[in-house]
Amino acid sequence: MWSQSWNNIADLVQPFQNKQLMDVTDEMRRQGYTTKRMFETAEAFFYSLGFDNMTDLFWSKSMLERPEGRDVVCHASAWDMNEPRDFRIKMCTTVNHEDFITIHHEMGHIQYYMQYKDQPLVYRNGANPGFHEAVGDTIALSVQTPKHLKAIGLLNDVNEQDKDTDINFLMLMALDKIAFLPFGYLIDRWRWSVFRSSTSPEKYNENWWDLRCRLQGISPAVTRHSDDFDPAAKYHIVADVPYIRYFVSFVIQFQFYKAACDAAGNTEPLYKCDFYNNKVAGEKLRSMLQLGSSKPWPEAMEKITGQRRMDAGPLLEYFEPLMDYLKKQNGDDYGWEDKCPENPPPCVKGGSSRPELHSWICVLLPVFIALVGWLK
Repeated sequence: MWSQSWNNIADLVQPFQNKQLMDVTDEMRRQGYTTKRMFETAEAFFYSLGFDNMTDLFWSKSMLERPEGRDVVCHASAWDMNEPRDFRIKMCTTVNHEDFITIHHEMGHIQYYMQYKDQPLVYRNGANPGFHEAVGDTIALSVQTPKHLKAIGLLNDVNEQDKDTDINFLMLMALDKIAFLPFGYLIDRWRWSVFRSSTSPEKYNENWWDLRCRLQGISPAVTRHSDDFDPAAKYHIVADVPYIRYFVSFVIQFQFYKAACDAAGNTEPLYKCDFYNNKVAGEKLRSMLQLGSSKPWPEAMEKITGQRRMDAGPLLEYFEPLMDYLKKQNGDDYGWEDKCPENPPPCVKGGSSRPELHSWICVLLPVFIALVGWLK
């Protein structure tokens, strides 16, 4: 609906159509997976790293499926009830690949809560909001590897040494991780422009779609008008949830992932790393999580990665084989700037009230452009 993830077109755009699609929905259903089993599988991954299991209150108080007879907000979320052992997830789970990954994301929040529960109340939070979003996704990067899905019996007949299969896998991941980056950036770029009154009410929708075109390369499917308010279709806009945390998390999760893989002694390319059952990697993660917000986020970053900065290097390393492939396929045929309204391009000095974030989208946009070039 929002084009924040493009993995629903994976079957149309995967480079090697004769190779298996890395989606385990059909296999999960064939094996009779239930909501409970999906959550138990996620719990088992965390436990294999030395984390605690979910509490009894988690299982009795969480809402893991849509209840009958009443309306609920189904947007998945994790909750710290500020009571001993009372941590919950609210989610209307469906047995499919996407929800399987979402479960790991939400359980990552729960594990973060459990790790900093002994901190004073004021410090029971993530080092910054992006850290909280990144923890479960770090685990999910390991869970989604063909190696791990094969190990837990959800992906059969896959050749882990086949380069074509690798490119298909990286394309599937890019449709989620890379396609999200401009969207994750533009939500709050638009919102900040509203807050500082540089976008007037009659321009709300026009400026929204200008950013969508310029940064994401997409346009509305039908004619839009100034009295439409398309940003409100996004939950985080109407619920007043800041969104830049997700952009940050999609960068730093690869830093956390690389740090965990290095701790686990991984010698394979980064995108192949599965640190399941590795207590050393788990201890590396816990050492950061237990700090909560008691230290500035650069210190928490240093605790796990050995350095203090947000760095796109691990993300670029992860997708390097796909980037090389796309460059060979696309040549210099990329971009869509001439199809958007006349406004300053997204990567010019002074184009944002948050220049440090603006520079990040300029670093990562070429990767996204290469991906879009393949999809054209």
